[in-house]
Amino acid sequence: QVQLVESGGGLVQAAGSLRLSCVASGRGFGIYHVGWFRQAPGKEREFVASITPGGINPEYADSTEGRFSISRDGAKNTVYLQMNSLKPEDTAVYYCAAGWGGGSAEALYDYWGRGTRVTVSS
Repeated sequence: QVQLVESGGGLVQAAGSLRLSCVASGRGFGIYHVGWFRQAPGKEREFVASITPGGINPEYADSTEGRFSISRDGAKNTVYLQMNSLKPEDTAVYYCAAGWGGGSAEALYDYWGRGTRVTVSS
């Protein structure tokens, strides 16, 4: 069993940056793929980025590639999402998830955090 806690959200102006953290407790976090998803008000949850257990081959949604960067620190059981050049349309609750699968499919993730809210003002 893995528990995930996100942090780092907040209010930022457009073009600003934030770094989100996803800290895991429980056993075996290092063997899971980890993904970041987000849900904007009134919209479906969508994929943002994912990373493999080895920390290589990150994947990004088209809307975030080039602006967001996902990384993981195995020693700290933490996955980060560095978000640069933020836009108002990035406003959402951001969730991290862990599972045996990876990529953009929510069904491949077994464990989810409760989310952290990001608001980007124009």
